[in-house]
Amino acid sequence: MQTASIIYNGELRTTSTHLQSSTVIETDAPVDNRGKGERFSPTDLVASALGSCMLSIMGIKAMDNGWNIEGTKVSVQKIMGSDPRRIIGVTIVMDLPAGHNLGEKERTILERAALTCPVAKSLHPDLVQDVTFNW
Repeated sequence: MQTASIIYNGELRTTSTHLQSSTVIETDAPVDNRGKGERFSPTDLVASALGSCMLSIMGIKAMDNGWNIEGTKVSVQKIMGSDPRRIIGVTIVMDLPAGHNLGEKERTILERAALTCPVAKSLHPDLVQDVTFNW
């Protein structure tokens, strides 16, 4: 089953449609690569997917155990390299809300879940994933 349909709109912009939900995401090439930078770039989406995946997997663990992590915020920084142009690192900072009442054991379970999310395990091992959890 197909996941998405993507159309090139010209001027380095694409429109991707998620076929199951009809949700649409537009991308632009970044300004430093001849684009307009008015939308997420494809590499921005890769970096953002890492943060979203980590948080989603943590959410599953939290739901399974009756823990509340609602309001957790994730900051994502993508680091680009050249020759060849590629993502060489992603810095993720997770800020969990005050009052979560999670002990060391629960925190360790959630951190391990995040670090082993499918996107994290799908990225090339040379890509540095620098993850900080602020409890």
